[in-house]
Amino acid sequence: MFSSLFSTAPPVDPKAPNLFPVSESADLLGELEAKDLEWTCAGGFVTETQIFYQFLQDGTMLMCQVIHSSIGLWYPTIQFTCKIYNPTTKETTWRSVNVTNFTTAPPGLDKRSSKADQFSITHKSSSDDSHPEMYTIRANLSDNLQISLDVSRPSTVPGFKIGKGPKGGYSYFGSDQQKPDGYVVHRFWPRTKVSGHIIHNGRAIVADGHGMLVHAIQGMRPNLIASRWNFANFQSDAHGGVSAIQMEFTTLDTHGRHGPGSGGAAVNIGSLVLGGKLAAVTAETRWPGEEQSVKAVMSRAYHLNPVHDPDTSYMQPTAVEFRWAGPSLLQGATGSVEASVHLDVGSPSSPKGLIEKVDVLAEIPYVIKTMVNYVAGTKPYIYQWQDNVKLVVRGPDAIIPGLSEGLDVEGVLYTEASFIS
Repeated sequence: MFSSLFSTAPPVDPKAPNLFPVSESADLLGELEAKDLEWTCAGGFVTETQIFYQFLQDGTMLMCQVIHSSIGLWYPTIQFTCKIYNPTTKETTWRSVNVTNFTTAPPGLDKRSSKADQFSITHKSSSDDSHPEMYTIRANLSDNLQISLDVSRPSTVPGFKIGKGPKGGYSYFGSDQQKPDGYVVHRFWPRTKVSGHIIHNGRAIVADGHGMLVHAIQGMRPNLIASRWNFANFQSDAHGGVSAIQMEFTTLDTHGRHGPGSGGAAVNIGSLVLGGKLAAVTAETRWPGEEQSVKAVMSRAYHLNPVHDPDTSYMQPTAVEFRWAGPSLLQGATGSVEASVHLDVGSPSSPKGLIEKVDVLAEIPYVIKTMVNYVAGTKPYIYQWQDNVKLVVRGPDAIIPGLSEGLDVEGVLYTEASFIS
């Protein structure tokens, strides 16, 4: 249980920092260890999730997610959700199942694996040296939707977190990092290969493509962690495999560099895979009121030309932009790597690439709604967009020939903008 409950600690300076973002870590690349991807299934107010985002050869987006939600003394709620979006037909398939008899670790496996009556996700080593580890996903989500996937990690693209060691990846909330009020942690496989099939309405769909994996934990009520989230997942098969991912949250006014009232800090982490290799890891904190100059390491999400959306009451961007910059991680390719991508998402009355505006409270279980006190009059929404874009990349020619002059890499971008309050 966190220190904020029944605390007897002496009072702290009200202007002392109560946010310690992972993006301030001196070490950018922390390669994942086996325990980093294990389920913790912690008690208290903790939401833990494992999400596989994959693009199939025809551009179809496939998302599979397990969510473990602990709410105080209540028995945890576990969901398996799946979204399939075909950008050609605009058809969206969505399932959300409250699973039964969830367990981790299943017999004979470690806690990277989990199973329930409705699904199994098994982590195992692979006999293919080019993809040394993998997850198998088997799910029966309804009479007309079954999933069988193998998701593997290339040997040239290690999983990562920001910062090294067992505490790598953690951002802490509260004045004491050793006894925090809460935390957020993210661990990634930034480039994956998927194979298998989906059975939908009796028809078999070949699942062959690439994507990413994220394992994340929110160790505090979600409405106290962030007012906004941004997420980007760009994948391309060009140049031996290119990936650009980014995850960003913006704190409430309650948590910042100078204690309560100094919040609104944007904590951003990302990575670039170029030529089929992990080329750069990026992390940046954008503190409110500070000039955002060009830096050697940048990791930024922008909402451009926002307009009021009457459907959600939020200021929706009409375009989004993501930027990355950082030192090359590759031997024999010293120098900086930078990238950017721009996506026009249109207006509320004339959207472009919009998959859905997700009403979050309509999707989460009733018990969580009653325990998470969102600000009166606000409803959390997630905007989901997908479109074909060009990632503009520059870096050492040793990574990809011609990269020093800049390359436009064609691929698919899936992005989310979440408004919590």
